[in-house]
Amino acid sequence: MTDAPAKNPAPELRPELRNWCDAWKTCLQGVISQVSGQPAVFEVSTAALPAADSDVWYTVVAGGAVHGEMTLRLPAASGTRLALKFLAETAPAAAGIAAEPMTADNKEALEELLRQIAGLAATALARSAGGEVQLHLSASAAPSWSSDAIVSLQARDEGGASTIVEIQISPALAAELQPRVQPAPSAQTAAPPSPLAPPLSSPPSSYSRLMDVGLGVKLRFGTRRMLLRDVLALSAGVVVELDNTLHSPVDLLLDGRLIAQGEVVIVDGKYGLRITDVVDPLPAVGSPV
Repeated sequence: MTDAPAKNPAPELRPELRNWCDAWKTCLQGVISQVSGQPAVFEVSTAALPAADSDVWYTVVAGGAVHGEMTLRLPAASGTRLALKFLAETAPAAAGIAAEPMTADNKEALEELLRQIAGLAATALARSAGGEVQLHLSASAAPSWSSDAIVSLQARDEGGASTIVEIQISPALAAELQPRVQPAPSAQTAAPPSPLAPPLSSPPSSYSRLMDVGLGVKLRFGTRRMLLRDVLALSAGVVVELDNTLHSPVDLLLDGRLIAQGEVVIVDGKYGLRITDVVDPLPAVGSPV
């Protein structure tokens, strides 16, 4: 790939968002150059890109030092070009790629390629994030949230064919990336502690002994009350309908208590739960808390 002319070479992004996208661009260039054997140069642009039903979407969930989500959107033609480079296959003419939808093999190859890029990006972002960054990529649909920032990484090959990878950053991730600077309290303006307010104290040291205790959590997709005779009549192949609807939030239970709710996601071929709400139950009557 050769350098692609960019309509907007200096997108108006906050520095922390620009650094995040630059890390993805660098890792994308490195992996593509390695698998193709040719230098790949992508440019960052904020120009709006038309959407199509054939676009492929991937959600990247960040954990560790930062938490939040971002998405990668690729036009089908761009996804096919990257998949063929990963498979070391010769790409057909640009018109031929644009006319053909992505095959299952190409989608699988593209996802593996993007996982490798995400792994490198997680390592590259650890220093600026102040700790280990975990990035979990999975195929998805368009996000339900409104993006805080949208940039596209674009490059053109020798034949003039364009390859585009669009990044959408969620408001939650954008907020996590903002510098956390807290001004030191001023001696002149600092108010003395109120004599009526209890002094702040750290948790008892005995609490630290419990931090490594393993607790079992369960996901509850729904409930259903059944008569005993119906339970005894259960057999293989019988479908038990739950009270919850298809899009109802899934409950996260700790020792039978509801502690959070969320939606089911697929992370590296395993089920996961994306937390959407943390439940703060009221203390029981007579509780000292």
